Amino acid sequence: MVQRLNKFLAAFVYSFPVQLLLNNFKRNHVMMLCWVILFAMITGSFGKYLGIPYLFLDPEYLNKVNFTSFFIIGVTTAGFTTAFQITSYINDGHRFSFVGALSKPFTKFSVNNSIIPIVFLAVYLFQIIRFQVNNQYSDGGTLAWNITGFLVGYIVMSGVFFVYFWLTNKDIFKYVVCRIDEKLKEKVQVTRASAMKKLDIARKKQVRVDTYFDGLRIRRVEDEADFYDRAEVLKVFDQNHFNLVIIELFIFGLILLLGIFKDYPAFQLPAAASFMIFVTVFVMLSGAFSYWFGNWSATTALVIFLVVNVLYGKDFFSKKYQAFGLDYHKKPAEYTVASLKKLNTDSIITADKDSTLVMLKNWRAKFGTQKPKMVFLCVSGGGKRAALWTLNALQTADSLTQGKLMEQSILITGASGGLIGASYYRELKLREKQGEVTHPFSYVHRDKISTDNLNPLIFSLLANDLFVGFSKFEYAGKQYIRDRGYTFEQQLNQITEGLMDKPITAYRDPEQRALVPMIILTPTVVNDGRKLYIASRSVSFMNNDVLSYPNYASAKLGGIDFHSLLKDQDGESLRFLSALRMSATFPYITPNTTLPTEPPVQIMDAGISDNFGLSDAVRFAYAFNDWIEENTSGVVFISIRDSPKLSTINAKGGQTIIDSFTQPISTVYNNFENFQDINSDLLIGMMKPWFNAPVDRIDLQYTVESYVPVLHEMDSLRQNNARASLSWRLTTREKYAVTSNILSPENTQQLDKLKKLLE
Repeated sequence: MVQRLNKFLAAFVYSFPVQLLLNNFKRNHVMMLCWVILFAMITGSFGKYLGIPYLFLDPEYLNKVNFTSFFIIGVTTAGFTTAFQITSYINDGHRFSFVGALSKPFTKFSVNNSIIPIVFLAVYLFQIIRFQVNNQYSDGGTLAWNITGFLVGYIVMSGVFFVYFWLTNKDIFKYVVCRIDEKLKEKVQVTRASAMKKLDIARKKQVRVDTYFDGLRIRRVEDEADFYDRAEVLKVFDQNHFNLVIIELFIFGLILLLGIFKDYPAFQLPAAASFMIFVTVFVMLSGAFSYWFGNWSATTALVIFLVVNVLYGKDFFSKKYQAFGLDYHKKPAEYTVASLKKLNTDSIITADKDSTLVMLKNWRAKFGTQKPKMVFLCVSGGGKRAALWTLNALQTADSLTQGKLMEQSILITGASGGLIGASYYRELKLREKQGEVTHPFSYVHRDKISTDNLNPLIFSLLANDLFVGFSKFEYAGKQYIRDRGYTFEQQLNQITEGLMDKPITAYRDPEQRALVPMIILTPTVVNDGRKLYIASRSVSFMNNDVLSYPNYASAKLGGIDFHSLLKDQDGESLRFLSALRMSATFPYITPNTTLPTEPPVQIMDAGISDNFGLSDAVRFAYAFNDWIEENTSGVVFISIRDSPKLSTINAKGGQTIIDSFTQPISTVYNNFENFQDINSDLLIGMMKPWFNAPVDRIDLQYTVESYVPVLHEMDSLRQNNARASLSWRLTTREKYAVTSNILSPENTQQLDKLKKLLE
C-alpha cells in the first residue's frame, strides 16, 4: 500500500504539468506576479474601493454590458494566456529537453503548462456568474449569452494562435531556420551565446519529468539523444523567438492602429481589455529580456529603468498635459511669492469685490422687499458616484422646493465629480431660463451623467499616452495634443450633451445677472499646495483670509486667482471643461495639468485641500459679510457629500508588522476627510464673532447605512464594500444605490428642513 502511494506521488510530482507549475513559481516571478494581480482583481481582493473588479466582472463596451463586451474580454484574456505560454516556452523549454524531440513541441508544452490558465478561467467564469446574478439583476438568458460571448472570444483567439503556431512551426522548421542560423553565426553573437548557454543547461541541468500529457492521453518520456544536436537546439530556440517577435509586432501594431482611431467609440475597448493588453505586452517584454540577457535580465531592466527615470526627470520623456484655451507659446507667467503678492493688493481685491457686488445686488433684486436666505451649495468629490449623487440630490431638492433652491443659491463650490454634477444641473437650469426645452428634473440626465468614462480613459492611456501621442486638434485657434486630458474632456462633453463646451467666461453674464449661481473651482497647485481660484471672473477677494492678523507681513496666501495669474496667456479663453478636468484630477487616471508659468506649476484635484467646498464658501461669506448681514435673513450651507460625515467608528484590530510600519501614512490617508470636516466645522463655528445673522446647515449624504436592508441580497464582494466604488464607472446596482439613497430617512428629514428654511 505504501509502495503504491509512493509510486503514485512520484508519478504525480514528476509529471510534466506539475513540474512546469513548480518551475513557474521558482523562476518566472514576473509572470506569476501578473497572474496574482489578475486573480486578486477578479476575486475582489484588490481595488474594491476603486471598482477595479467590476471592470472585469461587468465589462462595458459602447455603454452596454452584452455579448460583444464579454467577447472582447475573452479575446484579450486568450491573448494574455498565449503570451504566458510563449514566454514560458522561450524561457524554460531548454530545461525540458525531451520537448524538442516531440512533434509540435510548443503545442505539447502549452497543453502541459495550462494549470494556471485553466484555474484562472474557471475562477473568472465563476466570479462573473456570481457577480452578474447578485449585482446586475441579470436573467438566465442574458447571463448565458454573455458567458457565451466570453467563451467564443477566448476560443476564437486561441484558435487563431493555434493555427498560426501550427503553420509557422512547420514552415520555419523546414525552410527558414537554416537561414536564421547562418545569420546568427555571422551577426547575432549575443543570441547565439544565449542559445548555447541554454544548450549547456539542456545537457547538464535537466528537470526530471517522467510523464507528459499530449492532449489525448498520458505518455512516458523517452530519452531522445538527437535533441542534443547543437544546430537543432539553435533552430528550436530561434524559431520560437521569431514567433514571439511576430506576435509582439502584431500586438504593438494593433495598439497603434486602435490609437489612431481612439476617439471613435467603436475603437474604445473595455477598460479590463486594455489592462489585459498591457500585461500581455509586459509579459512578452519580460520574456524578451530574459532571452536576450539571461541571468542579467533583472539587472539590465533595473539599469534601463534608472536611466529612463533620470531622463524623465530632465523632461526627455515627460508629457505636459495642457489646459485647452491657454496660450503656451507666449512668455510664461511668473509664479513666485513676490509676483503672487503683487496680484493680491488691496486695490485689486477691492475691484474684484465691487464687480461681484453687482451680481449680489441682482440676486437680491429677485426677492423684492422680503429678505431671502442665501444658499451656498457645497458638493463633494468622489468620481462618477459623486457626479450622479450630486445631480440626483440637486434635482430632488430643487424640485421639492419648487425651484427655490437654485434661485436662492449664490455660489457653488466643491471638488471633482460633485462639481461636474452641479455644473451640469446649473447648465440645464440656465438653458431652461433661456427658453430651451431641457427638462432639468428628468431621469434622462441621470442616465447620461452615469454612463462610463473609464473605458476611453484607460484605452487612451494604453494606446495614446504610452505609444502614440502625436495627433493634434484645434481649440480657440490653438493647437493641442489629443492626449488623455482631451479624451476625458470629450467624454465629459458627451455625457453632458455638449452643453458646457464653452469658455469659462461664457458664464460671466448669466452669473452677473443672477440667472444661475456662481461657480468657483479650486484645484490644488502641486508645487506649493495653494488653491487656484477659477471662476468666470477674477475673484482675488477669496484671499481675504478669515484667520489672518493685521500688520503681519508673512501671511501665506491660501490661493491665487486664475485670471490675474494668466491674463497674458489667454486665461479668459480657458475651456470650462478643462477647468472641470483640473478640479477632477483622479490619481493615475486623469493626468495633472501643467500651466504656462515659470516655473511650470502642475494642477491636481481640488479634493486635496477641501473635498467638500465648505472652506471656500466661508471665505466668500467673509469677503461680503456686511452686505450679506444687511440684505439676507441668514445663510444656509448645503453640503451634498458622497460619504457619511458621522460614520461608524470601527474597533482597532490586531496589527501586522506591515500595518505597524505603514500606520503613520495610512492614518493620514484614512482620516483625510475627517481632517477636512473638522477644519470646516471650525471655520463655520468661528463665523459667530463676525457674522450676526442665522447660519443653518443641511447635509445630504450618500451613506451605506440606509442601504443595509438589501445587503443580504449581495455576494461577499459587495457586502465587504457596499458603497459605490470611487471610479469613473458605475455598475447597474451602484447606480440604483446612489439614486435611491436620497430617499433615506436621514436625507428625507434634511430635505424637509430645507423646505421650511426656504419658505
